[in-house]
This record gives sequence, structure tokens and C-alpha cells, in this order.
Amino acid sequence: MPADAAIEVVHLSHQYGPRRALDSVSFEVRRGETFALLGPNGGGKTTLFRILSTALTPTEGTARVLGYDIRTHGNEVRQCIGVVFQHPSLDKKLTVLENLLYHGRLYGLGGKELSARTQEMMDRLGVADRAGDLGETLSGGLARRVELAKGLLHRPQVLILDEPSAGLDPGARRDLWLYLQKLRERDGVTILVTTHLIDEADHSDHVLILSEGRVVAAGTPETLKGQIGGDVVAISSRQPDQLKGLIRQKFGVEPLVMNGTLRIETRGGHAFVSQLVESFSEIIDSVTLSKPTLEDVFIDRTGHRFWEDA
Repeated sequence: MPADAAIEVVHLSHQYGPRRALDSVSFEVRRGETFALLGPNGGGKTTLFRILSTALTPTEGTARVLGYDIRTHGNEVRQCIGVVFQHPSLDKKLTVLENLLYHGRLYGLGGKELSARTQEMMDRLGVADRAGDLGETLSGGLARRVELAKGLLHRPQVLILDEPSAGLDPGARRDLWLYLQKLRERDGVTILVTTHLIDEADHSDHVLILSEGRVVAAGTPETLKGQIGGDVVAISSRQPDQLKGLIRQKFGVEPLVMNGTLRIETRGGHAFVSQLVESFSEIIDSVTLSKPTLEDVFIDRTGHRFWEDA
């Protein structure tokens, strides 16, 4: 395992009966970086999360976390990772403080050390004033912060989160990601997060894009978007097949048709759009021009959108 790697995944595959949820997935996460597993629901992200958190044994391949093999050293892996699940794991009938205390005891903490760490985490996550509130009374954003406090209580070197912003409003999502950024910068914690949200993956250092259990792209967000051939032009038309043929004949490019919308990657998008509208205005309903996004990378690799894969 490379010295600067926090996580190393090697040819990981997993079967659920006849369905192959992961198909020979390999990647590395460097220490101190934020790494996003991006893909649609059903793409294999949660299966990978469960394997890395030692909740599931893979059918084939393995993974190492800080040098510990998930197959043979599961206890050691669990000691050095913090985990935040997609679905809430707070006990609703316990207070914020009680949730943290019981979680700390599961990791062998107690006495003054546990009290000090609990207070530290509540202060850092901004929930100290809610210490006596029951879990069932917390908003989604507050509950997520308490989940983070639990995951960080034993001071893990690696934090693994499965769709952490699920169910949060935009403000709570923003606060969550600001805190994760501060956590990485201040404490050097390695963060691996699964998400189906493009903007979340865009804020990560590296992205791995999954589709149907396979890796379709990997790299920094800017590098991946830079592999798209210039601007992205999307054209709505009531006669998409006819327009596709006309564009191919006049401009020598092959549009991709998805649900009646034509998609073209081209350099000098503004000039192209002007020529396009001038040539075929009678059968064009609307045209949008945008810079490439990570979803465009997904479309480029798979030929369809996220939701179509799900």
C-alpha cells in the first residue's frame, strides 16, 4: 500500500444473488484529501460504503484502510474510521449528550476522557446548547451535526459518509460541507463521501464516478470536465431525429439524442449556437449553452443521464 494512501481498493466486486453490484472497482484515496464517490442510486456507492466500513464482506477483491485489510483486520479498521450513515442512527428517545456518551463507550472511552471529548465535539459542531434535547426534537440539519459528532468522537483518521446531506435543506447542506472542509484543513482527516449530487462532488479533491457498479471516470473535477470537448449545447426540438440528421449533414457532428433533447460538445459554443439557430430556427424550440459539468462527464462515458441509470 502506498505510504501516502489512506484507502486502497483493489479489484473489489460484490454480488447480490445474480446482480453484480460492484465490478472490479479499484482506486486510492490519499491521506488528508476529500474523495467523492459519485453516481446515481443503484450505481454501487452504498455497497462500496458498506464494504469499507466492514459491514459487508466483498465477493471478490479487498480494500485496505491505513494499511489494515478489511477482510483480516476488521477490528483495527473500525478503530481508525468514523462512519456517518445515510439513514439517521441517533436514538430518538435519548438526548444529544446521551447519544454521544453511549457511542463513546462503544469505543472503550470513559470517565473524564469521554466527558471531555463529548463536550469538545458538541462545541465544535455547534450543538452544545442542545445537549439536553431529545433526538426526536432535532431538525434534519442539527441531527446531521450530532451524527458527525458521533463519528468524530473517537478521533478517527478517516471519515466515511454515505449520502450525508440526504434530506437536508440547502442551508444545512452548505453548513455540513463547510464543516467537513474545516475538519480536513484543521485536523488532516481523510474524508470519503458517497453522493449523487453534482455540486457536492465538485467540491472534492478527487472524484470516482460509478455506473452500474463499474468505474466510468476518475480524477480531479477540473481534469474530468476538461476532457469534455469544449462547451455543451442542448437543443430542444419537436423533431429531434430530423434535426439530428440536418446537423450531421451541415456541421459534420453527431448529436446525442436523449429524451427528445439533442446534446453536442463543441468548442466555440456561442458561434456554433448562432449558426445553428440561423440554419434551423423553424424546428428548434430552445437552445442552452453551458460549460461542462460532472454530469456531462457521466453522459459522455455512459450515453445517458444519472436518473436514467437509476
